[in-house]
Order: sequence, then structure tokens, then C-alpha cells
Amino acid sequence: MSSKLIEGFQQLVGADHVLTGMFAAPYYKDKRGNYTGSALAVVLPSTTQQVSAVVALCASQRTAVIPQGGNTSLCGASVPLPDIDRKLYEHQIVLNLSRMKGIRAFDAVNYTMTVEAGCTLAQVREIAAENNRLFPLSLTAIDTWCEIGGNLSTNAGGIGVLRYGNMRDLVLGLEVVLPDGRIWNGLRSLRKDNTGYDLKHLFIGAEGTLGIITAAVLKLFPRPVSQATACIAVRDPAAAVALLAHLRASCGDRISAFEIIARPCLDLVLQHFPDTAEPFQQTHPWMVITELSDVLEVPLEAALRGALNSFAEGITEYLVTDSKEQAAKWWNLRKFISDAQKIDGISIKHDVSVPISNVPAFIDLADAALKREFPGVRIVAFGHIGDGNIHYNASMAEPVKNAPFLANSKIVNRIVYDIVIQLNGSISAEHGLGQLKREEIRRYKNALELELMRNIKHTLDPKGLMNPGKVL
Repeated sequence: MSSKLIEGFQQLVGADHVLTGMFAAPYYKDKRGNYTGSALAVVLPSTTQQVSAVVALCASQRTAVIPQGGNTSLCGASVPLPDIDRKLYEHQIVLNLSRMKGIRAFDAVNYTMTVEAGCTLAQVREIAAENNRLFPLSLTAIDTWCEIGGNLSTNAGGIGVLRYGNMRDLVLGLEVVLPDGRIWNGLRSLRKDNTGYDLKHLFIGAEGTLGIITAAVLKLFPRPVSQATACIAVRDPAAAVALLAHLRASCGDRISAFEIIARPCLDLVLQHFPDTAEPFQQTHPWMVITELSDVLEVPLEAALRGALNSFAEGITEYLVTDSKEQAAKWWNLRKFISDAQKIDGISIKHDVSVPISNVPAFIDLADAALKREFPGVRIVAFGHIGDGNIHYNASMAEPVKNAPFLANSKIVNRIVYDIVIQLNGSISAEHGLGQLKREEIRRYKNALELELMRNIKHTLDPKGLMNPGKVL
């Protein structure tokens, strides 16, 4: 049966676009190297019709489908499971959409562009900029590799959420191949359409468990022409949160980013990236990078400096620039944190969110709890304080001590997640659940929510063939 299936896929997409053996192996491993599975084949369609035909064939042969784009998932959502449950399905394939890179429409007047799922985020941002428009989603470390289908499937966030929202806020319509192979064409470019359930939101953030997003109508925005950036040393996260509230009152929607960086993050970046430099003459425990932007050619540096001057408490010192080159150097201190951590060694990572006003309490409580349980633990905390999303990673600085510490990941997770829930937060802010948090979510979502999610899954995917073992 497996050979006949492969022949069927070859007939649908071409023999060169069905990979097996050593050619398929790279698609079975996730970006972090934490998850590796196996599948019958990797199938790479080039059109929605081909996706439809492949999925229909899989449905008829009880074969599971793992949708995949740039494979930059951090939770194991875009790779096959290591072992398949043959009671549920006979085989599984990876359906990679990276060949689907078409720009179907660009409407500068409507401020929309319609793109296929395999377009990279960098490609979309570049095309928008060439047409004097902005697509604001920015995941600076992976823009070149991550793809729009994956961005939608995980409801990606990034540094611009404070002003522009998550991916869910940046899309007007979708085209989706359903688990039985039918195509739902919801590629509407309307900002008002009150004709029933907004079906697109079922598929955004579903991590490919309800269907395969093949194209999307994305929102565009006016392209900013003025900007000012500040690098600010703050006393603690409480001062950073108070400063954010002050800047929002002073500068309004001109604030396009507000990121917090703890001292251990900066130390790692400076250690592993020699082209980076300490921004101030002395070291500080916490730092914030914030940016203002405007579509008008107005001097924002003075406005930002004035807002900072009128907020004295909690700021140790600050620097302001309207130079893109200088701003890029400061942003590199934020951009390189994840890579610096990877070079330094494995850590126990958390992508969590709490209400912005609760960020200081979360960091204080989690720091204290982990330090009591694991003396000497190093906390690397950073992220999008402007929307309450903190990346909170724990490790031991000495490699000989880190290996035993990593064996306590379940205890560490429980400590962090319990505090997050205590503060009305979420254990996954922007990375999704995938395989990583599939079991954890049972503890932290109430029974009714899980029941509703399972009912939706069963209605759309009654055979359970769409990205099994992820989310639920």
C-alpha cells in the first residue's frame, strides 16, 4: 500500500517533489532539534489544487497529514511524531508548502495583499515596502525562513504587537484545504463582513490541526518614514511597566515596540557576539528598548526625549537616536539573545504572557520560587513587555551543573506555569502548543474549554488525520 500511495503522490505533484529516505530526513526534525519523527514521505505541492488532491488521497487511505512551512516551530508542531498510532491512521506524510510562493494580488488602495502560504515573512515585508506599504509582523531572527502559513497557524506575534496586533489581527481572509480535501475559499478583503461565524479564526492559531492554510489576504499599513529609538536603563520591571504607561499617554500610537532585557541576556550577547557593545558606560540590571515611528516626516527624537525627561522615577539613564544605524546596534542586543543562549547551552524555555500590569509580579514571584528550589539558577528574561509576553528561560551557568538541572524541567515548568495562571496569564503566548505543551494544557485549561476544542476538532476532522498529536 505504501508504494502505491507514493506513486499516487508522484502523479499528483511530480516525482521530483515527493521525497523519501535521506532526502526527506531534514524535514522530520524541528528547528531546535528537540523533536524528530518519521513519515512515509515529504510531499511538496505547488498549487492549492494539488494540496487538495493530496489531502483527499490521504483521507481515503487513512493517512495522516503534517502541514509544514519553513519548519521554524519552537514546539514541535511542524514535524511528524516519532511513533504513529496505527489504530488511528496507517501512515503519515509531511505536506510542505514551501513551493507555494505566489503573490496573487496587491491592492495598494485597499491596503491588502493576497499571498500563498509558502511566501516567507521577509518576502512579504519586502514586497510591501517596495510598494510604499508596511506589513508589520517582524520576527527578526527568523524572518528569512518562517513562512506565512506557519505564521498564521501559530498566530505569530513579535515585537510589533503593541501597535499592530498578532497575526490574527493582520489577516482579512483565508483559503483553507479541509481535512477531506475540499477547498474553502474565504479570501475576502473586507474589513466589515457580519454574515455569520468568522470561520477564518478557527484556523488561525490551530497549528494545522483543523486544515491547511494555503493563501491569505493580509492587511497592510502606511509605511513609517520617521522614527526614534531609545535605549533605557531602568531600575526593575515595575519601572519599565510604569514607563510604558507613561509613554503611551505621552506618545500614543507612535510607540511601535517596547522590549525589556534582563542583565543576564545582555551578558550572553556581549560574550558570544563580538560586534555588539555595552550601550552605557556602566552596567544596569534591566534595560528597555523602545521605538516611535510616524508616517509623517516629523522629528520624533525630541518628542521621545521629552517624554523620558518627564518620567524621572525608575530611569537610571537613557540614550535616544534617530539614526537607523545606531538603532540597529541596540536592536541587535535584543535580536541575538536566543542565539546567544543556544551557543551557551540548553535552557528550560517558557513563552508566557500575563496582563502587562502583572509582569513585575510574575518575574518577582517566578525568580524567587526558582531560586529557592534551585540555588544558583540563572534566569534569562526578556521580551515583549508591551503586550505582556515574556520569554523566561532558566539554566545553570556552569555546564557541569546544567545537565542535572535540565532533568528537573517538569518541576521548573510547574513552578513557572502555576505562577502564570495565578496571575491570569497563558502558558503559551506566541509559540503555540505543538507537542511540547500538549499535555500541560490539560492542567491549565478548564474542562469546558477543552471539550469545546475537541468538539470543533471532531467536526472538522472526524478521522483525526490532520496533524495528529499536536495541541490536543
